[in-house]
Amino acid sequence: MATTKKRINISVPADIEDTLIILAKRDAVPVATKAGELLREIIEIEEDSILSQVAESRDTKGAAFISHEEAWKKLTA
Repeated sequence: MATTKKRINISVPADIEDTLIILAKRDAVPVATKAGELLREIIEIEEDSILSQVAESRDTKGAAFISHEEAWKKLTA
């Protein structure tokens, strides 16, 4: 059966492989699925960290306030 997911090969140390196997068994999913879920989660954490840094750099004294509605108008215009 064809899949729309991209396959990648990664090398991991034995302890990481063992942990992936344990977590996959616990969640009753294939090891590759568990690895993909964990990669997605860490990417989201990294993204949150970067966005937090951007927000903190913009949070200065005298910074202009833009309402939620105004921000979305600018983004969708």
